[in-house]
Formats: sequence, structure tokens, C-alpha cells
Amino acid sequence: MSLLQQFVLFVASFVANWFSALSGGGAGLIQFPMLIFLGLPFGIALATHKVASVALGLGATVRHLRESALERRFSLIILASGLPGVVLGANTILRVPERGAIIVLGLLTMGLGIYSVLKPKLGMEYAPRNREGRALLGGMLGLFVIGFLNGSITSGTGLFLTMWLIHRFGLDYKRAVAYTLVLCGIFWNGTGAIVLGLIGQIAWGWMPALLAGSLLGGYVGTHFAIKKGNVWIKRSFEVVTILIGLKLILA
Repeated sequence: MSLLQQFVLFVASFVANWFSALSGGGAGLIQFPMLIFLGLPFGIALATHKVASVALGLGATVRHLRESALERRFSLIILASGLPGVVLGANTILRVPERGAIIVLGLLTMGLGIYSVLKPKLGMEYAPRNREGRALLGGMLGLFVIGFLNGSITSGTGLFLTMWLIHRFGLDYKRAVAYTLVLCGIFWNGTGAIVLGLIGQIAWGWMPALLAGSLLGGYVGTHFAIKKGNVWIKRSFEVVTILIGLKLILA
């Protein structure tokens, strides 16, 4: 890549991951299409974006560690439920036509934003629930499905995890975004990147700009979200989900 292309990629990656860290997902809205626009085939762009997304999780983790630790048991539940779905999704996506699934994903993503707008108090307070028995099993099934989407279709699936943690498990936006960025950003995306790298290709020459933009954007966006609090995060989530939904439907 030329220096100009590397710079464009860095700026796009920084902006995408800044928004993603602020709203709890959505880096693929800018970063993934940019890779395709600059010349990467779909499969290679997907695997490359997955690797870069891990840097977003690392940047967010560095900032979140200065605030408070995530609950160990709940973190293990998210990982144990979602990672099998990620592996299955990553093994599926390169073998099936993606257009129909992307349209459905766009409609669902827009639905997340509209649902949040219609529920003004949603995610404003921390009220943990559904952590035991059948209620927990239902929540884990939802995490598996979201993991499958994360492994297969990359644009905006972290937003589904954020909303599921709020709606099903009673987290507020600030905590839900922290879990999404750390667990989905590092472990889910890292697993997806490994699987896609094994069955496909990764454009390693594009990584310096992508990793720098993802890491820096993730840190700065997380810092901004922590300082602004739940109301700001909720509004950012709503804007990003509706924009991503429109982009997926109209692309």
C-alpha cells in the first residue's frame, strides 16, 4: 500500500473504532467497507477486519482496567456461550451467499436503535437479573446466536451483544459496553480471526495502519464514554445502530 492509502486506512480505522468504543459496537460500519473499497476481496477483508478488531478490544481494555474489573463468573458465561457460536459462524460465512443475511441483519440492527429510543429508561440503571436456572440458559442461548452472527457477519454485531446484556441481564449501558469491548473485542473477534485466517487469508501488509487506528480509537472512545456516562452512550448507541442498519440494507 502507498503512504496515502495507509493514512486513509488509519483515519478510517480510528474514526470507526472511536464510535464503536463509544456505542458498544459498529466498527464494521466504516472499517470493513473501506477495506473492500481499497481493493480487498470480501473474504480477505473480513478476516483482516477481524484481526484489527482485536486491537479495539485491547485499547478499550487498557482504559477499562483503570475503572473497575468485570465480574469473573459473568465474563466466563459470556465467553462459554458465545465462542462456540463464533467458531460456527466463521466456518459458515465463506460458504454461503451473504446478501440476504446482510439485509436481515440491517433490519434487526435498526430495530435495536428504535427499541432503545422507545425505551427512555432502558440501560440507565444497573439491575442484574436472569443469572440462574432456566433464565440463565435462555440468556446463554441468545449469547450463542449473537456469537454466530459475530463470527459470520462482521458489521455491527457487537451492538447486539450490548443490547442483549442490557435487555436480558439488566446491565446499564456503561457496563454492557465494557463487557462487549473487552470480551467480544478480544476473545470473540480473536477467535473469529484465527478461524478465518486458517480457512482464508489475512492481508498482513495492511495491518500497521489498521492496528494503530483500532488501538488508539478504542482507547480514546472508551475514555470519552466513561467520562460522559450512560445517557451519552445510549444516544450514541441509537445513532450508530440506525446508521448501520440503513447502510446494510442500502449497500
